[in-house]
Amino acid sequence: MNSETLPVQLQPKEYKSAIKPVWCPGCGDFGVLGSLTKALAGLQIQPEDAAIISGIGCSSRMPTYLSTYGFHGVHGRALSVATGLKTARPDLTVIATGGDGDGFSIGGNHFLHTCRRNPDMTYIVMDNQVYGMTKGQASPTTEPSWEKGKLTPAGTGINPFQPLVIALASGANFIARCSSSDSNGTARILMEAIRHPGFSMVQILSPCVTFRPEQSEWKHMLVPSPREPTSDPAKAARRLLRDHGLYTGILYVGDRSVYQPKLESSVTDLDEFEEEFRL
Repeated sequence: MNSETLPVQLQPKEYKSAIKPVWCPGCGDFGVLGSLTKALAGLQIQPEDAAIISGIGCSSRMPTYLSTYGFHGVHGRALSVATGLKTARPDLTVIATGGDGDGFSIGGNHFLHTCRRNPDMTYIVMDNQVYGMTKGQASPTTEPSWEKGKLTPAGTGINPFQPLVIALASGANFIARCSSSDSNGTARILMEAIRHPGFSMVQILSPCVTFRPEQSEWKHMLVPSPREPTSDPAKAARRLLRDHGLYTGILYVGDRSVYQPKLESSVTDLDEFEEEFRL
């Protein structure tokens, strides 16, 4: 085989659109964008064979900055849209992206039931423990003692949402945590998540340097998980419940059946179909 017949290898930059990100300088989401393009290039997924679906928030701008298909939806509904797309077009690589507020507050119920349903798609949550786009309010994953939130100056006083524990209990088939500061490591985990059948949940610790500048220290505090990924939900639950939130790596790999209803149309005549809806 000579060089003229070798397939052209897509590079990470070819997955980026011409629109430049408007995130704050130093935002962790830049790193996530870089890792995602590396993962798509590593898997050699054609841009027209992938769709990135998002809700509302800083991290939900992700589809705008990619050359794949994309849909920037409404707050908290990214997983509903993504599930519908994957059900109708199982041939597409479907990836939902968003933040801790979008995914675990207004989108919390959709998160639970998407884990339970187990469609073959990947969910990337950029978790910075704050609502950054609306100027610094506490989010579902904010620690109870954080006293700089504009709406909770004395702290929230309530336990933070535990996304990976909830994902496991609800039926997610692949669970991982990584960091926006580890571009190549995150890209490798995203490749594994996209390849794994079923619903893959990847929490990426992505600092908000504007409203949570102390998170810049995360990169010095992260610890690779001391254990290999497990396929035993009971073992995974024990590990996650003892987890201090800074272990990184693939934490659980399941083997549940993928949700993919059989697609068949009962409509043979479009005029007949329209007649059913005529008032």
